[in-house]
Amino acid sequence: MRNHKLLALLGVTTLLLAVPRAHADLQVLITKGVTDPVPIAVVPFAHVASDGGFDVASVVQLDLASSGRFRPMQRGDMRVLPTSAKDVQAADWKAAGNDYVVVGRVTAPSASELDVECDLINTATGQFVGGQRFVADGASLRDAAHRVSDFVYQKILGVRGAFATRIAYITVQGDPPDQHYQLVIADADGDNPHVILSADRPIMSPAWSADGQWIAYVSFESRLPAVYVQQVKTGQRSLVSARVGVNSAPEFSPDGTKLAVTLSGSGGNLDIWLLDLRTQQLQQLTDDPSVDTEPAWSPDGKSIYFTSDRSGAPQIYKLDVANPQRVQRITFGSNYDARPRISPDGRHLAFVTLDGGSYRIAVQDLASGTVTVLTHGRLDQSPSFAPNGATIIYAGRDAEIGTLQTVSVDGLVTQRLQSQQGEVREPVWGPFTH
Repeated sequence: MRNHKLLALLGVTTLLLAVPRAHADLQVLITKGVTDPVPIAVVPFAHVASDGGFDVASVVQLDLASSGRFRPMQRGDMRVLPTSAKDVQAADWKAAGNDYVVVGRVTAPSASELDVECDLINTATGQFVGGQRFVADGASLRDAAHRVSDFVYQKILGVRGAFATRIAYITVQGDPPDQHYQLVIADADGDNPHVILSADRPIMSPAWSADGQWIAYVSFESRLPAVYVQQVKTGQRSLVSARVGVNSAPEFSPDGTKLAVTLSGSGGNLDIWLLDLRTQQLQQLTDDPSVDTEPAWSPDGKSIYFTSDRSGAPQIYKLDVANPQRVQRITFGSNYDARPRISPDGRHLAFVTLDGGSYRIAVQDLASGTVTVLTHGRLDQSPSFAPNGATIIYAGRDAEIGTLQTVSVDGLVTQRLQSQQGEVREPVWGPFTH
């Protein structure tokens, strides 16, 4: 009976294990944007020989366009190419249909250093909205370009941009039973992918630390599930839980000192535990005959949201870490609500819900309880908030192929980060690191 309940709760995730060949490179495809995107001109930046010809403005233009909230001017329509605010004739750019102009330049103050400077001008008023300078080298110019995009996004929309952040996800190559798994970290736009772990057995449930320096995950490399933590920069990793039974669903505490994990022990019943990473001490948080799994911390570290079938079907609950006997049911709208994730400001809950016979991503306003179904797929899984809380990345399906997709919290913008070939799944969006 217990195994039957566990399979019922986790069956949707299990379906994602039988997948075809994958490739790490992703392409952003906008599938829906706002009806009135902000028209903006991103003028080619002046550059120096030591920047290797890297096109900063092209990255900025692609970032803003891919957000679905901007409509960049085509370069071929630009009659002049100013590189500083003092050279911008705002009225001319306004007449060409732009509300804003971004100009900039790359300079080399030393042999090993590059400065990326940008200016933002409002064409309606002619006012200088602001400027920013980012220090880079040849290897970090792309990151500097994403930071320019973040600056422009925040100045115009009032929301911090997340272009200079990273995502992690799993790829699977080959056909069963000969499959190869990779844990990949890439820029938020899917570019610059790096494989940080490869294995011939499943890798699952990646989770970032709050400082972006560590990744926790489940590996079956020893044939049984075990939880590892790995330093992203060096690749150093440690086995932190290989206890009897299930070891799954790791999630870092906000201060990075603990993992919330799902353990079954020898009895086979899944419960939520706290693992102190410094002492290896365990604290049991739930002790219920139901399946309790998929923990997610609140931003303040005082609460944990989790999936449980204690009501007879998977629903999301919240417990007080200081007093774990205090448990509150959070979701009520469907007979399947699972995989909770909390927005960085703690105001919204994202989760997988059964909607019209399909598994979709929903978001709930925790103050009002209002639930909005954001996606329209058949098998949408693994939601994860961007660090600015404005967008959710998740695993979807496109013609039976697994893709990473995003949807804005207001539902107005959707994207697909599509692999050139094959399957990608279980995305998690990394934190701000700048």
